[in-house]
Amino acid sequence: MDSPLYYAGRMLLALPGMGDENFDRAAIAMCVHDEHGALGLDIAHAIPGLTLADVMDGLSIEGGEGLLHVPVLRGGPVEPQRGFLIHSRDWGGQDAMVVNAHWALSGSLDILKAIAQGGGPRDYIVTLGYTGWGEGQLEDEMTRHGWFLGEDIAPGLVGVDASRRWEKSFAASGVDVRLLAGQSGLA
Repeated sequence: MDSPLYYAGRMLLALPGMGDENFDRAAIAMCVHDEHGALGLDIAHAIPGLTLADVMDGLSIEGGEGLLHVPVLRGGPVEPQRGFLIHSRDWGGQDAMVVNAHWALSGSLDILKAIAQGGGPRDYIVTLGYTGWGEGQLEDEMTRHGWFLGEDIAPGLVGVDASRRWEKSFAASGVDVRLLAGQSGLA
């Protein structure tokens, strides 16, 4: 019997015409996926007007003034008030969970404090909220042609503007998004 295919460490990309506006042009960095469910962060949608400096100010973390250029992204519709960082593994706090060879996931204040003090991870993406699936839910959705399983989460995505990560993630898989149809047909 084949072992199950889990997607942690890979990109999950919304196909055009999916029908759920929460995931229009979503580029989800899959952080956890096992027999109990899945969790990912949409890294393609910045929250307008919100920066990491704003978040740190709201949490009374000093030293975040230099982070006005770091956008905060809408990680997904679940728990939109909760912060998560997907970051390079050169930093490991008490709650850092390995995602793949390059990335880890954290959600505690210690990583924000480390970043504010200049000692955090080299690469990071900040989100509020996450995308989650219950047991078997993602596997079921994959059979309905709404998602495309992309390559591993690329280290270079940090340097790509959030609005271009969906397109760039498809390109990394050899797919030109201009050729994708907005709906599927039946033959």
